[in-house]
Amino acid sequence: MAIVLKRAYEKPSATDGTRVLVERLWPRGLTKEAAHLDAWLKDVAPSHELRKWYHARPRQWEAFRKRYLEELSTAEADSALEQLYELARSARKLTLVYAARDTEHNSATVLK
Repeated sequence: MAIVLKRAYEKPSATDGTRVLVERLWPRGLTKEAAHLDAWLKDVAPSHELRKWYHARPRQWEAFRKRYLEELSTAEADSALEQLYELARSARKLTLVYAARDTEHNSATVLK
């Protein structure tokens, strides 16, 4: 099964497979119809505090990645991660949809 990443602002494609938004906040200016999502898993996204911390320190990618992985190991994230795993098991292709401008340094790359 393939897992791919795609920005929320890119046009959805029939080849995307199951599309899952992995952001805590809804992407600005995007309608639910235009997003074509199968699920929105807010609780797999970084906490508000970590998101703000990284936004102020974009050069600290490795520290962000480590802190985010720690958050993913908490009880709060457990249920959402289980949902994500279930979607991955039942899909031929899973597209993790994210809103960040940086296509290489974002939470979806960590999840993948």
